[in-house]
Amino acid sequence: MTDINPSSGPAIETIMRTAPVIPVIVINDVADAVPMAEALVAGGLKVLEVTLRTPAALEAIAAMKQVEGAIVGAGTVIDPKTLDAALKAGSEFIVSPGLTDNLGRAAIESGIPFLPGIANAGDIMRGLDMGLTHFKFFPAMAAGGIPALKSLAAPFGQCKFCPTGGVTLETAGNWLAIDPVLCVGGSWMIPAGPVDPTAIQRNAAAAHALA
Repeated sequence: MTDINPSSGPAIETIMRTAPVIPVIVINDVADAVPMAEALVAGGLKVLEVTLRTPAALEAIAAMKQVEGAIVGAGTVIDPKTLDAALKAGSEFIVSPGLTDNLGRAAIESGIPFLPGIANAGDIMRGLDMGLTHFKFFPAMAAGGIPALKSLAAPFGQCKFCPTGGVTLETAGNWLAIDPVLCVGGSWMIPAGPVDPTAIQRNAAAAHALA
């Protein structure tokens, strides 16, 4: 559990600075949620993003919140309806692949720490108009990689970023070396197939060592 209080910029920055990597988690079976979360936290990755891509996701968020030290949020939040469902499941932060006026207003009104996705200058300016300064750069590699983010960040010195999408253990350090990047998102910590807590903890520890 966490003592982070929902609010705007400062709270999401605290979450982003908790660990260098935020695992992006797809849960198909709720029974996998707790062992997966325990292994990630034991490896040093306390901030867990559960994507709302499967029927098990909301129940998994509630289950993972019972793991000591875990800060559990919802990813793939795309509209006020999914935001409301994520909040009811107990999400401690919200991540979106993009940013719309409807979602942005609803998230800000809720008070939940919010990390919306951006891919260009217009997205960032829309966020700034709402008072947002912390963004997920997504899809990071497909949107132009490190050169693109450096170019985008230059005119927006007040902004901080979490690149996600195509980031790997081998490339994460290069992203983290960029001053406005506080953390990266990735799914490589969790191997495909049956949950292997030993492998997940080992991969999480390697990701945590990037700090």
